[in-house]
Amino acid sequence: MHVTLAEEIMLLSLDDDSGQAKDRWAVGWIVAGGLLLELALAERIRVDGGRVEVADTSPTGDALLDGRLESIAAWAGSTRSATVAAWLRKDQFKSVEATLESLRGRGIVTEERHRVLGLFPVRRFPEADGTVERELRERLNHVVLEDAEPDARTGGLIGLLHAARLYRLAFPGQPRKRVEPRMAALAEGQWAADAVQETIRATQVAILAATTAATAAAAAATGS
Repeated sequence: MHVTLAEEIMLLSLDDDSGQAKDRWAVGWIVAGGLLLELALAERIRVDGGRVEVADTSPTGDALLDGRLESIAAWAGSTRSATVAAWLRKDQFKSVEATLESLRGRGIVTEERHRVLGLFPVRRFPEADGTVERELRERLNHVVLEDAEPDARTGGLIGLLHAARLYRLAFPGQPRKRVEPRMAALAEGQWAADAVQETIRATQVAILAATTAATAAAAAATGS
């Protein structure tokens, strides 16, 4: 079954049993970044100097990607600030919702709705079909732990995870020092075509800036 980079990121973030998302804030950024990168790989968008340009509005055949492409095209045509960072800030929550709905529609996760204390609605997405995530983790292990050469999609996924410092999502139980150097090397994107490298770099910069700012704000709030 073909799944998008965004869906793969969501699967890594969801607890298999409870369906609760881990590191939800950072994951939102890289889910949106994954959709942007997937559209660049499909030659529907390109990034030039950090700006998003729509190259082709024809459908990809994937409903999740086509929905985001339509939104990007409308947005890019109506703003002077069509940068990668601006798009990620604008679309991260919508991208997460669209990605979860796609996973549910494919039968990979199920949706459960609860109310905490009878008042506050909570949605969870337990895994229904673990095949996709198992294959994904095997692919990541092969590239990062066994030094195999990545394809463009796997390399891009690793680059996004590295930018957000989400090592434990992809490699639970592995010490950071075991995986970070290899992921950092892969994040340079030397395996990718120039147009894709530009998209990866711009997305990584935006994600790193956002997560660094959030970490600093959290530290300031706690006085640490």
